[in-house]
Amino acid sequence: MTSKNESLFARAQRSTPGGVNSPVRAFRSVGGTPRFITRAEGPYFWDADGKRYIDYIGSWGPAIVGHAHPEVVKAVQAAAALGLSFGAPTEGEIVMAEEICRLIPSLEQVRLVSSGTEAAMSALRLSRGATGRDKIIKFEGCYHGHADSLLVKAGSGMLTFGNPTSAGVPEDFAKHTLVLDYNEPQQLEDVFRNMGEQIACVIVEPVAGNMNLLPATPEFLQTMRRLCTKHGAVLIFDEVMSGFRVALGGAQSLYGITPDMTVLGKVIGGGLPVAAFGGRADLMKFLAPLGPVYQAGTLSGNPVAVAAGLSTLKLIQEEGFYASLAKQTARLVQGLSAAAKDCGVAFCANSVGGMFGLYFAKDIPASHSEMMACDKSRFNAFFHAMLDAGVYLAPSAFEAGFVSSQHDDAIIDMTIEAARKSFAAIA
Repeated sequence: MTSKNESLFARAQRSTPGGVNSPVRAFRSVGGTPRFITRAEGPYFWDADGKRYIDYIGSWGPAIVGHAHPEVVKAVQAAAALGLSFGAPTEGEIVMAEEICRLIPSLEQVRLVSSGTEAAMSALRLSRGATGRDKIIKFEGCYHGHADSLLVKAGSGMLTFGNPTSAGVPEDFAKHTLVLDYNEPQQLEDVFRNMGEQIACVIVEPVAGNMNLLPATPEFLQTMRRLCTKHGAVLIFDEVMSGFRVALGGAQSLYGITPDMTVLGKVIGGGLPVAAFGGRADLMKFLAPLGPVYQAGTLSGNPVAVAAGLSTLKLIQEEGFYASLAKQTARLVQGLSAAAKDCGVAFCANSVGGMFGLYFAKDIPASHSEMMACDKSRFNAFFHAMLDAGVYLAPSAFEAGFVSSQHDDAIIDMTIEAARKSFAAIA
């Protein structure tokens, strides 16, 4: 008998490329049929066949206070009743900008946009416009959205310019992007020594979440900050995932490093499309209408999305919120690691704040190459065993997971027990 999920997927493929509106949703990496979600509440969501799952993607990070939090829903309903979009300024946009700047001191000014891709793309353009330089540095395994300059992988040798990783990206775009190894400070030293005056910016995820969870080392980020300052390049922290996820002040507050610009998204929208980029006022003045760097968006600062974001930002500032979130996430990864060990499965896990990573390897990876060496087939088997048990993990061995404030002890215990049975099944 065909399930409703299977029927919906077959139907979707007739009108949408691959049947999905974002590639990772297609389950291509793990195999099988994607689940079509009908509703969500707290730490759970339900698929089209009525099955309930403990959710560990949380809309890929935004659902930090759980799905359909009553206060967030109330704020959205109130805003929607006044109008969905105006194409003109609102006070809510000001309040959102003020709150973000207050919570992240490195931000003197911000501009709201609708997606992380848009924010990262705009930050790059602004960096190039402010410095008058073309070349940028990114790192293998870090994802900053699907703008042309960022869909680039490492070249054929160390310190070479990158090659496009997507059809439709001209070689002429890719040639301006240098792709280095994550957590390799010596490569930064070498590049800046050779071409420091040509580099407009360095963009990095201080806590990488798109090659599974991979935190940067302090030395790596400190080297980056020192070299950007010395050579006049703009240091951009992409905190679309880590911003308000790993700490109230983002990863930059954990590392004690001040970037020149920051890219934000996910949590600041509370589940609706809001992102932002910002930084020092002397950089932001280059942005139109003040300066020559153009950026615009019809739905930027959408009043309904801003209402969801402001409500979420209020909730995460409650006393003890982040201490509790980090404790629950650490409890999860420790429990999973212990269960795997009991079953004799090579496995380890790590967490930073409300983000976590699962690795089918003996040791926690410290680099992109080590991450890629993890046992992907073993992960796929584990993923499906957990899915059958009612636990929804990221459908890829190379994506981070997310815990919400609604994942209480009982939920964590249920997850660990499901994992114990799943590890035993794949041992």
